[in-house]
Amino acid sequence: MDKIVVEKEVVVPERGESTGSNAVWAIALVIIVGIIVGALYYSGALRRLTTPQQKKVNVEVSNPPPAQAPAPPANK
Repeated sequence: MDKIVVEKEVVVPERGESTGSNAVWAIALVIIVGIIVGALYYSGALRRLTTPQQKKVNVEVSNPPPAQAPAPPANK
């Protein structure tokens, strides 16, 4: 009795190659990035980068000396 060997090629989809899996990973990535950006914003680190910083300028303001009143006339 002879043995017969039957071969059949079976294509097994690789793990993570489906469209549904890609969509889930895309949504997960958006959520993770949103959480990180929100944490940076509420901690104040992102606000310092996005808002213009106020520059302090030293300005000296002085009043001019008061005007001298004319001398009173001398009575002779």
